[in-house]
Parts: sequence; C-alpha cells; structure tokens
Amino acid sequence: MKLRQYQKDLSERGADVLAELGIVYFAMEVRTGKTLTALNTAELFGAKKVLFLTKKKAIGSIESDFEKFGFSFELTVINDESMHKLTDEYDLVIHDEHHRFGAFPKPGKATKQFKKSFGHLPMIFLSGTPHPESYSQVYHQFWVSRFSPFEEGSFYKWSHNFVNIQIKELGFGKVNDYTDANKELIDSYIDKYFIRFTQKDAGFETNVIENVLKVEMKQSTYDLCKRLKNDLVVEGSDEVILADTPVKLMQKLHQMYSGTVKFESGNRMVLDTSKIDFIKQRFKSNKIGIFYKFKAEWDMIKEAFGSDVCQDVEEFNSTDKNIALQITSGREGINLSAADYLVYINIDFSAVSYWQSRDRLTTMDRQSNEVFWIFSERGIESKIYKAVQNKKDFTLSVFKKEFVL
Repeated sequence: MKLRQYQKDLSERGADVLAELGIVYFAMEVRTGKTLTALNTAELFGAKKVLFLTKKKAIGSIESDFEKFGFSFELTVINDESMHKLTDEYDLVIHDEHHRFGAFPKPGKATKQFKKSFGHLPMIFLSGTPHPESYSQVYHQFWVSRFSPFEEGSFYKWSHNFVNIQIKELGFGKVNDYTDANKELIDSYIDKYFIRFTQKDAGFETNVIENVLKVEMKQSTYDLCKRLKNDLVVEGSDEVILADTPVKLMQKLHQMYSGTVKFESGNRMVLDTSKIDFIKQRFKSNKIGIFYKFKAEWDMIKEAFGSDVCQDVEEFNSTDKNIALQITSGREGINLSAADYLVYINIDFSAVSYWQSRDRLTTMDRQSNEVFWIFSERGIESKIYKAVQNKKDFTLSVFKKEFVL
C-alpha cells in the first residue's frame, strides 16, 4: 500500500512546520486521509516513540494503518479517557479530532490532563472542523502546548484581546457571551500552524444525497407526547415521565417521538417500534449503517435485527451484518463505506454531529453517498434537522420558539 501523492506532499510540509513551530494542525476534511498524513509526518520528523490519542472506536483502524504502511517508529494508540494511565515517555503526540479541546471559557477535564501530561512535547493536531461554532474554540486547542502562539495564560485574559465580549440574558441573570471572536486577528497568530485540505483538493467527486422519510407513529405515542406537553408529567403505576423544566421537556419529546423514553428513575423503555419496523422492511435487501441517539434506541435496534447487527467496525467490514452506532461516538474517525446506505433513526442536536456523521460513507472512489433520515410525522426531528443543516445547534431557545413555550 502506498500513500497518495498529496499525503506525501502534506506530510513534508507538516514536518517542516512541526520542526519550526512545535505544532502543526492538519485541518483536513473527512475521508481525505488525516491519519496516514499524520503518521508519515511523524516519520519524516524523525520521531522514535509516538503517542496517538483518538476515539476508542477508531483505535483499531489506526493500528491497522500503522502496520500496513510499515512506519519505523514505535506507536501507542489510546483514547483520551485513558491518557492518565500512561507512564511512558514520548517524543511526539498526535491528537485526533482536536476540536474536542475547544470548550470555552473553561477547559474540559481531558484538556487539562493533556496539557499536564504532554504540554512540553511537539504536537500534531487533526480535525476536519477546528472551530465548528466559534473562533473562541481555538484558544484552548493551542493552550495545551508550550508552543502556543498566545501569551495569555487563561481564556479570560485572552478574550479581552481577541473577543467582542457581549452580555447575554438568561433565565437566572446575565452572563458574558464569548462567541464573537475576532477571526482576522486570531488568524494572524495561528495561520502559520495550519495545513488545510479539502475533499475537492483531493479530487473527490462524491455527492451526499439526503432523503427524509416520515413515519406515522402509534397514536399512543402522540397522545403521550401531547399529555406531557400539557401537564409536564405523566405518572404510571411504576414509573414517572417528568418534564418540569423546558430542557427536560425538550429531551423527553426528543426521545418519545422516536419511540423510547428514559423515566425519572433512570430506567428506559421502548414505547413504539414504528421507526425500526419501517427501517427493517425498507432496507431488508441492503447492508446499512444505522445511527441512533439514545441507549433505548440501541435496545430497539438489537431486538429488531438480532444477530444481523453489530457495533464493531471490523466485524461490520468482514461480514454481511449491519452496524449500529451512537451518533456522537460514531461520527468521527470511522469508515462505514462498506454500507449501501446510512440510516438515522434519530438526529442529534449538534451541528457538528450532523456534518461529520453523514460523511462516514465517503471515499475518493465512491461517486454517491445516500443518507436516509427517518423522522416521525409531526415530531421534533424536522425542526432539529432544519437547524443543524444551517450549521446551528438545536438549542433550548430554538425549541421554545418552535414549540411556543
């Protein structure tokens, strides 16, 4: 197996940037080969012992790529949640889906651990969406490294120079809104670290075709949703569905319109199999990848498909089985091109989840990727879909507006 020419070219540039600046950030669109580009950059950089941090589901494919291409350095591949267990020393760290460290105004737990453990090392960052919602997401992504171009030691200090801080009114009072960052000024600091590459640059001619199919749910499902909207609580003999806040109402309706619910006790239940019955019948002759949102939806999928569905990518690739993945854990670093179609039994509130997960079929040689969204008639999903297509998260304020709360 050989690297594509553009991967060789990009990794040569990357090794030069890494040697000069201590950080290189590959902002490469999905399916363009970030992993191999990063590994080859490490090889050209002269690294001897490399740590690759990624999502758990992507570990196997990265290890496989490493073995197939015969790189000379020693590689350890783990997920972010395991980084605190490491005791070995490394001379380079690669962090996949680095936008996960973009939270602000405070860094997340994993971000702080990463900085503590590896902040002194040269770093390769990988992401197809470095700042999906705001340029303020850039700060902590560089803060983890001693090679950061920003001198400010905290986001709050940084924001006074790089953000148009505004005041947002919330139900409990006023808070600072840090989303309006100065893109032009920030770019003047970070552009030198970035190597950007698109599917178009790589010669992709693929096209994502989206289909929205509506399913009529059971009347009992609509009655239950209506009752919850009116009363904000539904009490059964053993369990309670409680929606005593707008957030909980939004979450419960999101579950129930797709046929499941999580009770106040923490127990979960399948209420309505209309969606999965439709999927099983509609795609009975196809090998499909199913994306779901809630754990009870996996219960429903497993019950319907039995041994014909798995959750392991390698098993999916080597058998005739379908695969079902939770949207946020399956949206990144996974190739599902063995599927005929992607089918969503539900939709996530996150715009990032929408844009990344729908590209899991994409390869350079594949001409068409067809995605099917299975929405309930008169449900909440179409409203969410409208928001995320416009690169906006479906938030509580949008929910209140759409449902006139």
